[in-house]
Amino acid sequence: MSEQLDVSVVLIIFNRPKETARAFAAIREARPRQLFVIADGPRNEADRSLCEAARAVVEKGVDWPCVVHRNYAEKNLGCGYRPATGITWVFEQVEQAIILEDDCIAHPSFFPFAQELLEKYAHDERVMHIVGNCFQENNSNFNIRESYYASFIPMINGWATWRRAWKFYDFDIKEWPALRESRVLIDSFHNHGAYDLFEMKWDSYYKKHVKDSWDGQWALACMSRGGISLTASVNLISNIGFNERATHTKSKTEQAEMRIHAMHFPLTHPKELMINREADNYVYRYHFGVDKQFRQRLMRPFKNHFPNIYKNIKRLLEK
Repeated sequence: MSEQLDVSVVLIIFNRPKETARAFAAIREARPRQLFVIADGPRNEADRSLCEAARAVVEKGVDWPCVVHRNYAEKNLGCGYRPATGITWVFEQVEQAIILEDDCIAHPSFFPFAQELLEKYAHDERVMHIVGNCFQENNSNFNIRESYYASFIPMINGWATWRRAWKFYDFDIKEWPALRESRVLIDSFHNHGAYDLFEMKWDSYYKKHVKDSWDGQWALACMSRGGISLTASVNLISNIGFNERATHTKSKTEQAEMRIHAMHFPLTHPKELMINREADNYVYRYHFGVDKQFRQRLMRPFKNHFPNIYKNIKRLLEK
């Protein structure tokens, strides 16, 4: 029997019992001493039995010594507000945690990887986020030897953080108007196209045009403070939630059900934490679609430095 995991694990579930069972199986193998379960409530009567079935996966599946903490919503709070309030509830009780949603399948080595980094960087306030999802497998220029690299992008498919970092989280992102006006984040991105995309998203969250997001607000909390995201150099998480039952990812993309690999131990730590801009730019382009087309890359300098010329060229191309 494997040793128990000392760090607390959080599982966020809703109405997908099949996906929940697969995500929970990896957690069961890790055998955490504490498990926090955050569950949203049904949207309608048709949802009720599915929500109950998803919760039953955990209730019946914990067969190791474990303290289970439950935060089950009776009514539907939505896939923005429910995770946000649930994670805040977790950090009212523990200093650090590993967090998985019901569609994220973790390789067994993800848990000791996250636990070691949570301990190593517990008091390093530059580091705000740890993630097991790595999108560099097809990047021929990515050849780092360390077990992880420093990123500016806090991806959330299998991640971990501390209470000291989550305290900056604000679902309503009240600080955004002042940050937008100051333009201080543009240089932090080192990528104008990526900043434009995130600026648009944060505008939507602040104005409540989009209400079903929580992770974009977490990205602002991290990015606005120059927070470092420690990103595994091999992919440790597979997202199986790309289907018709998903809220955001109804169709499969190249990020769906990515292969997972083992992290090798002992971990090889970077000698210093410097944001890997090339790796981040690869994620911006091939995960977020920033300037993915050659025409977009060709037009980017005009858009950034000569907006009036850019508008005229764009108008001509659209005729």
